Amino acid sequence: MPNATRLKTRAVLALAFCTGACSRVPAGRSAIDEVSVSNLRTVSSSDVEDKLASAASPKFLGLFRGVVYDYNVLDDSSLQRDLARVERYLRGRGFLDAKARAGRVLRVSGNHVRIEIVAEEGPPTVNREITVSGIDPLPTEMRATVTAAAKKALPPGARFDEVAFKKADSAVKRALTDHGYAFAKVTSAGELDNAAHVADYTITVVPGPPAKLGAVTIVGLDPDGAGPRRQEIPESAVRRALNLAEGDTYSTANIESATQALLDLQVFSAVDITPALPDPPPEGARVSITVHVEPTRLRQLKMGGGTEFDVFKTELHILAGWENHNLFGGLRDFSVDAKPGLVLYPTRVDNLTHPTNPLLEEHFRMQLRQPGFLEARTNGFIRPELNVFPLLVAPDPSTADPVVGYVKAKGTVGVDRTFLKRLYISLGYTLQAEDPFTYVGALDAALGLLVIGYPQLVTNLDFRDSAVRPHKGIYLGNSLQVAGGPFGGDASDVRIQPEVRTYVPLGKHVTFATRASFGLLFNSTYAKNWQTELAGSDGMQTTQGLATLQRDVETMYFRGFFSGGPNTNRGFPLFGVAPYGVVPFLNPATAGEQVVKNCVPTAVGYNPSECFIPVGGSTLWELSNELRFQVSGPFSVASFCDMGDVSPNQADIRLTHLHMSCGLGGRYDTPVGPIRIDVGYRIQPLQVLPFKDETQAAADNVRVGGVSSSPVNGTPPTIFGAPIALSIGIGEAF
Repeated sequence: MPNATRLKTRAVLALAFCTGACSRVPAGRSAIDEVSVSNLRTVSSSDVEDKLASAASPKFLGLFRGVVYDYNVLDDSSLQRDLARVERYLRGRGFLDAKARAGRVLRVSGNHVRIEIVAEEGPPTVNREITVSGIDPLPTEMRATVTAAAKKALPPGARFDEVAFKKADSAVKRALTDHGYAFAKVTSAGELDNAAHVADYTITVVPGPPAKLGAVTIVGLDPDGAGPRRQEIPESAVRRALNLAEGDTYSTANIESATQALLDLQVFSAVDITPALPDPPPEGARVSITVHVEPTRLRQLKMGGGTEFDVFKTELHILAGWENHNLFGGLRDFSVDAKPGLVLYPTRVDNLTHPTNPLLEEHFRMQLRQPGFLEARTNGFIRPELNVFPLLVAPDPSTADPVVGYVKAKGTVGVDRTFLKRLYISLGYTLQAEDPFTYVGALDAALGLLVIGYPQLVTNLDFRDSAVRPHKGIYLGNSLQVAGGPFGGDASDVRIQPEVRTYVPLGKHVTFATRASFGLLFNSTYAKNWQTELAGSDGMQTTQGLATLQRDVETMYFRGFFSGGPNTNRGFPLFGVAPYGVVPFLNPATAGEQVVKNCVPTAVGYNPSECFIPVGGSTLWELSNELRFQVSGPFSVASFCDMGDVSPNQADIRLTHLHMSCGLGGRYDTPVGPIRIDVGYRIQPLQVLPFKDETQAAADNVRVGGVSSSPVNGTPPTIFGAPIALSIGIGEAF
């Protein structure tokens, strides 16, 4: 009876939900389940389908039609107009003979149909000749610039495109206004030869006189006007960032750069720079500009919280921050961020037990940014940090294992600048100190203070259409560090890591995204024979050998490469892809505990996977491919395959160590970016070739196809015995 009661209750709830949220197809009408345009060879079908009035009925959460949203119903007159829309769209894309042959209505079920429109593109019409007139009075270099802009907008040999033709005027005018011709006028005309399928263009230019900037007026700095509130934003600091002065050559590019520079100050919610361009031009061709700004709040308090739950730890934390965009005047930006937390040790995903040793942690960071440092568009910055955290990298520690923590004091000073809204360059010097201690157990005597000093050059070149939800474009980045030597510290090395990301639209709602990266670490004062050292780490006996191993392991944790996690290889947890080794200061200290964990190489039942943990490597490569689908509204899904490797050897790209994982994920858009959940599965035969799975690859000296396995390959942690990883984050993986 109780089961029957529950079933009745569920049925009543489902009926109540459908009564309020489910819709019905109107009597005598047919709901549209799908609309497709077929037989296109060049133009994307999805681009054409987006222009149609007839559309498939929307799905709630991308799954259910008729729930929350009303059905879209078939309208014969709309379908006839859609045939004309298809022809018009294709002709605007260079197919002047395009025909929409048929609009088929195919019944799927009783009152549900799908629509198929069959179209023929016909031969394309291509650009032939481009004539630019009216540029003879211009200097030779300027004539070449204008002509090049015209040909770039309408490339000879390319297919005629109505949108590109309409934009050609703006492109040519921009070439002129970027170089001082503020009053330039541009008109264009095109002639289409339907028989020859070619297009010829004439672009007429009236350049006008070369112009200079006149008075520069800033409006809106005091939002209270004549009221009692004082103006907080100093005009002198704004003018320095603006970097536009009376008498400068007029340039649209400089005005756009000035607009972005003011927005980068983070004290304005909107910036608009308006030039005064009367017709005819004034005497002397001086262009006065008015800068309209809308100040935002200069001080703000941030509060929040979060949790982390994975194969290594369970952690709760609080987020608190304060920021002042005008500290002591001069638009200096000062921020403080604190993240105190509590690690519920040893509770983990696959160890759901009561925490016996809560571990306190803290991440504290300050930043002071000075705009207009050295020159108008360069920022100077100082970033001190103080962090206290446990080093948890072993997936299944025993109760006898010590829990080592670090106090990290880190400071960075440097400058950064953005050029043309695309290129970002940052140069700074960092000095950090890592001081070990223990939360649980005794600290190994071999551990001590580690100091690392290095300059770092970061460069990013961004041609994406959006930094949050990119659909097309390319992103290039690089990080270069040189540690030790004249820069101080205990570690000497050169560390470089470039990356490239590409985004290719396969339709309006489909994106193919890729990310590739590699890293090289040339270390000269530590871990010189890292592969050999790790392979023998489980049998290390001498005091000197143990001390060297521990110092090398400690340094590699902070300088070496790791892969795995929500933004790299999603079939692995953080640190999951790396060389593995025995870490004495993290492993059992007594011989009895080593026997229990099968960590003695000469003992029966020796199991290196119990003792080898990730320790960092010298060479990294990563490759990720992802197909993103916009499903409905804020909901989207993605399928992905990630791969990569971290080798203990220098300059050693091992393409046989694939560590391939594939999976699926979902995203839900929010004001702060998409919330993302990904599940990655490690493809076992494609971990380390030619071994059948990751366990065999990490066994002790098993030979397959002439290749020997090694515990250094490592056995990544699993979730309830499955070779998977779950990633949750905000923002796309890349």
